Amino acid sequence: MVDRLAQRLIPDALWDIVKPLLPEFAARPQGGGTAPVDERAVFTAVVFVLTSGCAWRHLPPSFGVSVPTAHRRFMVWADAGVFEALHREILDRLGVAGELDWSAAILDAASVRAKKGSLTGRSPVDRGKKGSKLHVISDANGIPLVTGVTAANTHDSVMLQPMVESIPKVRSVRGPRRSKPAKLRADKGYDFDVHRRWLRGRGIVPRIARRGIEDPTKLGRHRWKIERTIAWLTGYRRLTIRYERHGRLFAAFLQLAAAITCYKKLPT
Repeated sequence: MVDRLAQRLIPDALWDIVKPLLPEFAARPQGGGTAPVDERAVFTAVVFVLTSGCAWRHLPPSFGVSVPTAHRRFMVWADAGVFEALHREILDRLGVAGELDWSAAILDAASVRAKKGSLTGRSPVDRGKKGSKLHVISDANGIPLVTGVTAANTHDSVMLQPMVESIPKVRSVRGPRRSKPAKLRADKGYDFDVHRRWLRGRGIVPRIARRGIEDPTKLGRHRWKIERTIAWLTGYRRLTIRYERHGRLFAAFLQLAAAITCYKKLPT
C-alpha cells in the first residue's frame, strides 16, 4: 500500500527531475551527526504532508522517515531553493515542449487563514482574522509561472510589479529563453495607471479591468483559468490553512505545489 502511494505521489519520472536538484549529503569525517537517509522517502513524505495537510507529527511511520528528519530536511531544501529550482526546471521542460502560451499572463490572488508567524495580517475578507495571501501568475492556459506569499492585508496591486519581474526566463522550442508575455490580464484590484504605464514601458500590453467601467463578465472569459489554477494549488490541503510559523516555509510548500501542478502538464 505504501509503495503504491509513494509511486503515485512521486512517479519515477518526477523523481528523475528532483534528484539532481537536492543538496548532497556530506558525512562528518569524525562520524556522528545526522545520518544519511533515503532522499526519495523524505521527499515523498514532504509531498504527503503537502497533499494530505496532516501535521508533521502525524506523518505515518510507514514512510520509513522520522518526523524530525523529514521536517529538518524540508527546511534545508526550502532554504537551498530546491522547490523553486524544481518549478523552474519543469517550466523549462514545458517550454521546450511548446506547452507554454506566452500570448498573455494572468495575475490573481487568494486569501487563506493563518494561525501565526511572519507574512500574516488581518484578513479584510475573513472578519479581520489572521491570514496570508497567495499570489499567482499563470500563462494564458493557466500553468503557474510564479507564486508568492504576503500578509492577507496586503493590497493585490502591490504585488503586480514584483510578480511580473519574477517571471523566470524559460526555455523555448527554439530561440532564446523567454520571460515576457505579450499581455497581462488582471481584475479591478490592479486598476492603477502607474501599473499600466509600467507594463507598457516593458512592452507588455495591460489588460486590466477598469473599476466602474468594464463589464466584469468580459474578464471572466479569461479569469476562470487563473481561478482554476488557484483551485489546483489550494487542492493541496497544506495550503488551505497555513500552519507554518515562518512565511518562507509556507512559500516553499506553495512552490512545490506549483511544481507538481506543472509536472502534471508535461506531455507523456
